Amino acid sequence: MNKQAILTLILDSLRAELDTCLNAAKAASAAATDPDSKAENKYDTRSLEASYLARGQAQRVGELQEAVHAFESLNPRRFEVGDAAALGALVGLKTDAEESFYFLGPAAGGTEVQHEGREVLVITPASPLGQKLMGRKLGDKVPMPVGQAVVSEVR
Repeated sequence: MNKQAILTLILDSLRAELDTCLNAAKAASAAATDPDSKAENKYDTRSLEASYLARGQAQRVGELQEAVHAFESLNPRRFEVGDAAALGALVGLKTDAEESFYFLGPAAGGTEVQHEGREVLVITPASPLGQKLMGRKLGDKVPMPVGQAVVSEVR
């Protein structure tokens, strides 16, 4: 698997989500300030609800902008055999049933991309799985909720 291609896919995914959220934030802001949203009686909360939505959308835009910047600033090193997993590593975990791939990223945990027919999930070092993977090496066993997995790859 090409780690640089995966990083590009992650950035493309984050940028697309950012564009979508920017449009949603603009629409929510317009709805919150639209004269038609003005309360018609004391029980009408359209304007209040629209302002809450606009604030939430603006926060999400800020989070995505930070994530894009963090990934653009990331210069992942090449991991050699025997190196411990760290930020920027692509880690493979193998169980009896399957092999899963994780990218240890600085932000945007939960982002999924497809590369070479395989799903790669972004996890952060602060996540429970990220904490388990940090410092692990090829062949290390990792306790999982459904048993154990073995680190099959660190790139």
